Amino acid sequence: MSEPTDIEIDDEEFAEKTLIEAIENQIESDNPPAAKAVFNKLTLVGYEREEILNLMAHVLAVEIDAILEEDRPFNTEWYEAALRALPELPPEKN
Repeated sequence: MSEPTDIEIDDEEFAEKTLIEAIENQIESDNPPAAKAVFNKLTLVGYEREEILNLMAHVLAVEIDAILEEDRPFNTEWYEAALRALPELPPEKN
């Protein structure tokens, strides 16, 4: 029987890394434009890069959860509005 190794990443850590990569891609590609705008705004008001990425990843995670729960397409309008509202986080959906 093989034992888990330190190399394995747990699901939560993998999800967090994947969400942050998605946010970094959005900022780099300027798609949606709100991603880069919000990143720049939060940087200007003194937030650290890691904190900004975590806030933005949280918004993306809320939208992905809603997509899965409601079986619907990505709501770009809601997503961009929620990004622009940062650092205020959107409410968690039950």
